[in-house]
Amino acid sequence: MKRLFLFSTLLVFLFSSVSADELYEVNYNIIPLPKEVKTDPSKKVFFMLKEGTGICYDQSNAECTRIAQFLKEWTKEATGLTLQLTPDDKNAMIQLRLVSPAAPKGKKSKKPVALTEQQKESYTMKVTEKGVELTAYEPVGLFRAAQTLRKCLPERPDLGMMPYVEITDQPRFTYRGVMLDCARHFFSVEFIKQFLDVMALHGCNQFHWHLTEDQGWRFEVKALPDLAVKGSVREKTVIGPSRMRIYDNIPYGGYYTQEECREVVRYAAERYINVVPEIDMPGHMQSALHVFPNLGCTGGPYPVAPHWGVMRDVLCGGNPETLTFLKTVFGEICDVFPSPYIHIGGDECPKERWQKCPKCQAKIKELGLTDESNVKVEGGDTRGSQDGRSPENKLQSYINHEIEQFLASRGRSLIGWDEILAGGLTEDAIVMSWRGTKGGVAAAKQKHRVIMSPNVYAYIDHPQLKDYGKQPRTTDSYIVSCSKIYSFEPLVPEELSGEEGDYILGVQANLWTEQVAYPEHALYQLLPRLASMSEVQWCNPEQKDFENFKTRLPRLEKLYDRIGVVYCPEIE
Repeated sequence: MKRLFLFSTLLVFLFSSVSADELYEVNYNIIPLPKEVKTDPSKKVFFMLKEGTGICYDQSNAECTRIAQFLKEWTKEATGLTLQLTPDDKNAMIQLRLVSPAAPKGKKSKKPVALTEQQKESYTMKVTEKGVELTAYEPVGLFRAAQTLRKCLPERPDLGMMPYVEITDQPRFTYRGVMLDCARHFFSVEFIKQFLDVMALHGCNQFHWHLTEDQGWRFEVKALPDLAVKGSVREKTVIGPSRMRIYDNIPYGGYYTQEECREVVRYAAERYINVVPEIDMPGHMQSALHVFPNLGCTGGPYPVAPHWGVMRDVLCGGNPETLTFLKTVFGEICDVFPSPYIHIGGDECPKERWQKCPKCQAKIKELGLTDESNVKVEGGDTRGSQDGRSPENKLQSYINHEIEQFLASRGRSLIGWDEILAGGLTEDAIVMSWRGTKGGVAAAKQKHRVIMSPNVYAYIDHPQLKDYGKQPRTTDSYIVSCSKIYSFEPLVPEELSGEEGDYILGVQANLWTEQVAYPEHALYQLLPRLASMSEVQWCNPEQKDFENFKTRLPRLEKLYDRIGVVYCPEIE
C-alpha cells in the first residue's frame, strides 16, 4: 500500500510539474509511421526510465551486442541517463530478444520458416509496467526496433514515463535508398558516416554511392594508379550556371582509397545499410579519358570536365581496350564492395562520336546490329541519347551485356539508369527509373526488377521551397517539396497489375551535387525531405496522410537538433 501511494505521488508530481506540450514528448508519433501502434488509455500503465536501467541481450551474438550498445548511446544522447548492459534478464527492464518465426497454423515442419525480406526487418516493441521488450526474427529487425525506441525517447529524464504500447512493424519495400553524388563534389569519409547515420534514422537500407563523373574520378583502382591520382583533379570549376562558363580557376580534387571504401562499407553494414557503388559508363567518363585518351573515339586530349552537363566525349564502343578497362575497374569494385548490386550508370551517353568513329561502326557491322530507330522506346524522354533502337544504342547494350555477364560471374546484379532500355534490356538488369516512372513501368512489364527514382519526386538537389530566397542556391528549375515527395506512389496502380507491381523493389532519393559543395548544404537538401521519402519507402499507401505527417515532424526535427544535423526549417 505504501509503495502504491509513493508511485501515485510520483505520477502526480511529474504530471503537475511539466506543461501539456512537454508531456506530449512521451508518445509514439514517429517517422516513418509503424504499421500498427496499439495503446490502451484505460490502462494507467507506465514504464519509468531511470539511471542504471538494465539492457539485456544475447552477449554471444555480436550483432545484438552492437545494437544494445547503440541503444545505450542513444538513450544517453536523449535523456542523459546511463543504462547498463547486462546478461541478467531477470532484473533488466529493457529486453532485446531474437525469436524464431512460427510455422503457419495447421502446419508442422522441422525446417526453418523461410522469411521474406520484409519479415527479416520486422519487429515488435512492447512497453508494460515491467519494462520494454524488443523482439525480432533477425538482428536487422532488432536494429529497426531500437531506432523506433530511440525516436520515442523523451528529451529529459524526468519526462521518462513511457505509456503502455504494442508496436508491430515491417517495411513495405525491400530497397529503400539514397544516392549521394561524390564525383561532382567530394565529401569526406567522416561526412559520409554522418550521412549513413541519418539514413539509418529514417529506415533506409541502400546507400547508392556515385563515385565517377566527367568532373572527377573518386575510386582508387590499384591496377591503374593514375586513374584516381590524375582523374580526380579538375583544374577549375564553373561558378554559377554552366552556360555562362565563368570559372574559379582553383584546382579541385579528392578520391577514396580502397581502404577508405572498405571502412565506409563496414560502418554502413553495422547500421544495416548496403553500399551500392556506381561507376558511370560508357558516358560521363571524361575524367577517365583524361588519363587514358586512347579509350576515346577522337584520341583527345580530354580535360577533367570543369563544368556540368552532358559531354559528347564518351568511351569508344568499338575499341576492345574499353571492355578490358571496364572489367579491370569493375573487378576491383567487386573486390571492395560486397553489395549484391553494382550500378553501371548507362545514362546520358551521346552517340555522335560513335556515329562517326570507324572503330564503333566496324564493331556495329561485326555484331550485325541493325537500325530499328523507328521502334518506339518506352521510358520517358531521350535526353542525352537517340530515340529508338539505333545501331549505336544497341552497341551500348552490347557493352552493358558484357559487363552484366562479368558481374554475374562475381555473383552480382547490374543496375542501370533507365536509358539502358533504349537498345533492349539485358537478361537480369535492374532498371533505376529516373526520367519519370515510364521506364520503370516498361521494365516491370518486361519482368525486370525496378527501383523507382523519378526526378520530379526524388531529386533532392532541386529546391524544396517556392521562395528561392529562403534556401541556398541550387538547381534552378522545378520544386521538389516535402508534400510532392510524400504524394508519390511507386507502384503506379493505373499502369501495373498486382503481379507486375511485384517487380518494383523500392524507391530512392537522389542528391546530385553540381550546386552542393559542402556537408551542411548536403544535409539541408536532404532534410526533412528524407522524412517524407521514408514514409513512401516504409508505409503502405493507406497509412499516409501528409497533414498527420506534419504534426509528427517537429518531434523528429528535435532529434535532428540533438544530433547536430542541418535541415530546412520550413516545409511545403
